[in-house]
Amino acid sequence: MRIKIDEAADALYFRLDESPIVDSEEVQPGIILDYNAAGQAVGIEILGIKERIPVEELRRLHFETV
Repeated sequence: MRIKIDEAADALYFRLDESPIVDSEEVQPGIILDYNAAGQAVGIEILGIKERIPVEELRRLHFETV
């Protein structure tokens, strides 16, 4: 999994799988899912992150494995 924060584009992207993206869908305003050929979600893009998440929190990402 890869996580990319693009401050200039004001976007956060989670890449869940490296398979090619064949389709994308905006499921809610500013939330875009990318799909592979099998219809599985392989990426999640969140636009307008500065309005959704304080920048300080983005600098301190916490990962939790259960």
